[in-house]
Amino acid sequence: MITIETNRIPCRDDLLELYADAGWTAYTDHLDRLERGVAHSLAVYTAWEGETLVGLLRAVGDGETILYLQDLLVRSSHRRRGIGRGLLERVTADYLQVRQKVLLTDAADRRALDFYRACGWRGAEELGCTALLG
Repeated sequence: MITIETNRIPCRDDLLELYADAGWTAYTDHLDRLERGVAHSLAVYTAWEGETLVGLLRAVGDGETILYLQDLLVRSSHRRRGIGRGLLERVTADYLQVRQKVLLTDAADRRALDFYRACGWRGAEELGCTALLG
């Protein structure tokens, strides 16, 4: 059975396993930064199967006017089981009052784009906005 928990910060080894499974070496190459980033997040949502970390989503921002969703990961062996959607729905429900919710994803990753669109997210250009990165 999968359980979703709020603000249960995974240990270093659990983070390494999950991020390595996703192939996110920009994070795994700097584990100290990853640990600090997760620990300093506004909220951390984790999915567990027993004591195994199978998913994670972290939120950063002020929790009142802006919420940035960061690092939605689901272990490859557990994908397509509703875990990512469950994490996304949970954080969205917890921060209903926040007017601006933002996430970035790789435009070349069709699966990610299709997933976010299926969850109700739209591109900035569809909402009369643009996104700028520095």
